[in-house]
Amino acid sequence: MTLDPHQLDAKGKKAFAEKKYNEAADFFHQAAEGFTAGRAGLLAAEMKNNQSVALVQAGKPQEALDAVLETDKVFEGAQDIKRQAMALGNQAAALEGLNKYDAAIEKYEHSAALFGSVDEGDLQAMVKKSAAALKLKTGKITESAFKMIGYMDVKKTPTLFERIMKFLLRFIK
Repeated sequence: MTLDPHQLDAKGKKAFAEKKYNEAADFFHQAAEGFTAGRAGLLAAEMKNNQSVALVQAGKPQEALDAVLETDKVFEGAQDIKRQAMALGNQAAALEGLNKYDAAIEKYEHSAALFGSVDEGDLQAMVKKSAAALKLKTGKITESAFKMIGYMDVKKTPTLFERIMKFLLRFIK
């Protein structure tokens, strides 16, 4: 019995929830192929993004990057800015897993700008936080502090810790 791409997507999500990341990646890959064959390019790109997330979780960053490359262009062509930003964030996560920090930071920052342009403040904050953490990891402490301030500025409901950090980080300026 051959499963249609929607069924493969559901199986992939179930496997991902069960932390079976390799199995999830395989289901998402099969779903992407099915959607591509059916000329459903946006759904195929979505499945490739899901596959990429599963592969990052499985500790396979190169395969994750290979899966998600160019999906941002598919969403850009469809003028789906939110999913384009997500695709860039997925590329950044894979690049981070490959220790390509500068390229990852660049992708995270592009993603954050796109999220900001469609009023997705919490997603923008999450991506900015990832960029700030990478800048800190690579020794770019001042840049990291400014990124942290930026991510906290766009977060709609900061935690108490984040409000305290925001207050303290203001003294770096």
